[in-house]
Amino acid sequence: MVPDELREPAAPLLPLFADRPQGGHHGTAPCDARTVFTAVVYALTSGCAWRHLPPTFGTSPATAHRRFTVGTGAGLWRRLHRAVLDELGARGEVDWTSVIVDAACVRAKRGDR
Repeated sequence: MVPDELREPAAPLLPLFADRPQGGHHGTAPCDARTVFTAVVYALTSGCAWRHLPPTFGTSPATAHRRFTVGTGAGLWRRLHRAVLDELGARGEVDWTSVIVDAACVRAKRGDR
C-alpha cells in the first residue's frame, strides 16, 4: 500500500510506470501503473528482494524491477522527493531548522577536501 502522503505527489509521475510495448510477447496482461508503483514502493521500503515480491501485488518481480529502473533513470525518485517536500512545506509540516545530508542526495567530490 502506498502511504497516503505519497499518493497525490506521485500521481503526475505515474506515467513512468505505465505499460511499455511488449515487443511481440503476446498474452502478457498489462499492469496498472499504480499497482506497479505500489509494488516498487513496498520493495524499497520493506527491504524485500525483488525476486521475493509477493504475488498479491499483481505484478511480476521482473516488471516491478524494470519499471523501477526506468523511473530511476528518468529522475522519478528525486522528483517525487521534491514533490513530497513541496507539499509538506506548503502545509507547514517541514522543520527546515535542521537537515541531514548524505551521499544519497549529494554527490561527493573526488580529490578535493
